[in-house]
Amino acid sequence: MGGNGKHRWILSFSRASSPSPKSKKGPKEPPKEFTCPISGSLMSDPVVVSSGQTFERVSVQVCKDLGFCPPLDVRPPPDFTAVIPNLALKSAISNWCESTGAVHPPPPDYTSVEKLVRQKIPNAGESGTRPIRVSERELLKCVAENPPPVIHTHAVSELAQRVSDRFCSGSSEESVIVAETPLSLKTRPCCYSSSSSSSEFFDFETLNPTRTRSPNFQPNPEEEELVLKLRSRDVFEQEKAVSSLRNISKTRPESRAALCTLRILSAIKPLLVSRYSSVQVDATASVVNLSLEASNKTKIVRAGTIPYLIDVLKGGFSESKGHAAGALFSLALDEENKMAIGALGALQPLLHALRSDSQQTQQDSALALYHLTLMNTNRVKLVKLNAIPTILEMVKSGNLASRVLLILCNLAACVEGRTIMLDSNGVEILIELLRDSKGEGLESTRENCVSALFSLSQGNFRFRSLMKEVNGMEVLREVEKRGSQRAKDKAKRMLEMMRERDDGMCGSSVDWDAFLESGEVRRTR
Repeated sequence: MGGNGKHRWILSFSRASSPSPKSKKGPKEPPKEFTCPISGSLMSDPVVVSSGQTFERVSVQVCKDLGFCPPLDVRPPPDFTAVIPNLALKSAISNWCESTGAVHPPPPDYTSVEKLVRQKIPNAGESGTRPIRVSERELLKCVAENPPPVIHTHAVSELAQRVSDRFCSGSSEESVIVAETPLSLKTRPCCYSSSSSSSEFFDFETLNPTRTRSPNFQPNPEEEELVLKLRSRDVFEQEKAVSSLRNISKTRPESRAALCTLRILSAIKPLLVSRYSSVQVDATASVVNLSLEASNKTKIVRAGTIPYLIDVLKGGFSESKGHAAGALFSLALDEENKMAIGALGALQPLLHALRSDSQQTQQDSALALYHLTLMNTNRVKLVKLNAIPTILEMVKSGNLASRVLLILCNLAACVEGRTIMLDSNGVEILIELLRDSKGEGLESTRENCVSALFSLSQGNFRFRSLMKEVNGMEVLREVEKRGSQRAKDKAKRMLEMMRERDDGMCGSSVDWDAFLESGEVRRTR
């Protein structure tokens, strides 16, 4: 080398270009939430199941096909009956792969996942599987295998008017926005029975006709007779069966749990879309009566009845539509059913039913939408269906104002809903309703109206300027003086909030035009 500086530089450069210790390391391990709890691999198509957990889609399909629920350390136990794509997690996994240089996971092979799941099956019999629990199996299976036929509108049934005492209003401690000032609605049928059966036998004969019943099985003669007639091809037999089921489930509340079996529900589903008015009306009324038992609500949904009720609501007989709306309302009272009912497409038909000619159908549809929109995913879906302008128009016309205002309170709980309500003159419409609703019997409307305004006021500077335009401060002061205690509390809080903002802006001028356009406040001394 002879001490040549150039050669020393070349040698130094060569050493610097050698692989660093960091580059020799393998790819990073993916976060635990990115891996499927069943297959243990990075998820390619993550989906949310009915119980709220996320799995790889192929893993869920394998478990459903095998009728097996792997023993996982999660609560609640996995329920694979319905799946919804988890787009947010899929995007997060994609971003993680790009940032770490990991390979985007391809869809897993069905056969390899099946082998993995079968290894987890303890004491597998000849079939290699053990039966999955009913709650983890039956939500959409029957719907996928037996899609409901298309039905058409027919003449109004000649049957007697529906019973008027089926539903009544009550009070609730449920709140949409503010827990300490609950809204004045949680309704339930007045014939609701708190009694429930502690046991239930589910027969899977309709899904697996070759299955052998347990030697200890004792058939219920009443159930056997009903199932036989419900499945008959003779319309007169069907009429007698659904009429009998409707009468029993109405007059004998203690029998509702015993009669809500998979065999009866499977047999009654086709009759919900019967072309014979008497059959369709009594079938939908029977579903309503069975749903009054609290323990039956999830069973009815998981038996696949929701698509049939939706089809009745879309094109059934007039009386049947009222029963279908009532059934959806009753089923929506159960927290576990809210997501499934919204995901299966009930929101649009219920929104359309708000304009029905039947007042009972309108009310039950409004109550169903109220309870469904207590879940945020259903709120966003209803906002995307452009429901807010329709509901505001109903409020403006005074049609079912007290009930639909409760739906608006729920929709205002999401950012998208508040924005559209403000863009649709929601503040002006609500203030005008408060000015007009001063007569007796309208106190609930005033309370719900103030609740909707309170929801709109949360964290929104634009609300303040819109209130000033319609002189809403004066209306709120009137409510603070003469309204109910609940309305007074919310009106007072809104006035205090707007006064605080006025004090905070004292000594500065605000460019309101620029603020309304950009959403930012610009102050100048």
